[in-house]
Amino acid sequence: MKLQTTTQNIKILKAYYTPEEYLELEAKADDKNEFRDGEIIAMTGGTTNHNKLALNLATRLNLALDDLNYEVYIGDVKLWIPQYRQFTYPDVMVVGGEPVYYSTNTTTVTNPLLIAEVLSKSTKDYDQGDKFLYYRSIPELKEYILIDQTQYYVMQYVKTGDHQWILTEYVTENAQLNLSTVKLQLPLQQLYKKVNFTENIDL
Repeated sequence: MKLQTTTQNIKILKAYYTPEEYLELEAKADDKNEFRDGEIIAMTGGTTNHNKLALNLATRLNLALDDLNYEVYIGDVKLWIPQYRQFTYPDVMVVGGEPVYYSTNTTTVTNPLLIAEVLSKSTKDYDQGDKFLYYRSIPELKEYILIDQTQYYVMQYVKTGDHQWILTEYVTENAQLNLSTVKLQLPLQQLYKKVNFTENIDL
């Protein structure tokens, strides 16, 4: 299938792109796009609830890890997954120690130990399915958090061994998310602070 990619200055019609071509186009693009083994896929916009949840989690992580050897990234930092040739934009990432960058730029990391995604109607199946498969190929990754934006509901996957992950679900307003890879206990009331379920427009 041919895909048309439009940037501020470049308009190209191709069926397949190299990682280098994608990065060149993405640097000039008006909107964010993912790279999936040669294809460039436009990302949908996020809701205000989506933004609040990602920001709430990143803020709490940043405060808890401020004096420790971790880096917290949100939204605009790309992740490269070499085994599956994927560039993606996780909602929140935590890197232990120094980030390992793709190539010589500082826009793309390769070594998160924790990734969090806020689920939306258009992406939740992908986030729980193929994307999690891709993420699991990252050697450093030990924890994957999925946050529902329509109700109090969080899924936490923790790596316990090679090809072994344990799922814990948090399903009530009074539940407390206990992160495994970093020292943070986060009540869902704080994670969902200012999120208004009645106003949610789920994309």
